[in-house]
Amino acid sequence: MHPPSETETPTRRREAIVEQIRAETGIDEAMIGRLVDGFYDRVRADPLIGPVFNDRIRDWGPHLEQMRLFWSSVALMSGAYHGRPMPKHLPLPVDARHFDRWLALFEATARDLCPPVAADHFIERARRIAESLELGIAGANGVLLGKGERYLRATAPDPDQAVSGPV
Repeated sequence: MHPPSETETPTRRREAIVEQIRAETGIDEAMIGRLVDGFYDRVRADPLIGPVFNDRIRDWGPHLEQMRLFWSSVALMSGAYHGRPMPKHLPLPVDARHFDRWLALFEATARDLCPPVAADHFIERARRIAESLELGIAGANGVLLGKGERYLRATAPDPDQAVSGPV
């Protein structure tokens, strides 16, 4: 990579990165929209994670728009999303099982709707996001995960009790 020239601004550098990713993957806003919409259609119908979302989201339009901006920022490095996902996820009653299901649905949707190189690009980032959120939620519940450990909430006797261990 070359040092920035005097005429190269941060905005121009970002635009160049976005264009390079688009050229390498074929990802554009239309593809992101199809992926987000298709994925959340599956999420809403899913018996495990659907209730987590459906109990909290009344108007899906604004949520889907935020997710399109989020995935534009994640997949294309566009800078379109300016939210803070971690604080929104910390209070959710989820654990490794939910993240595994989220990833399975996301990966299936990406493979169904995107060319292979684009699907791989999305999936790699989704795996990092899931891992980060799971670590954050575990930590917020007083569990420090070691390498290879997953966060599980106890199912009995106290469903809010946090435990860790390999899954």
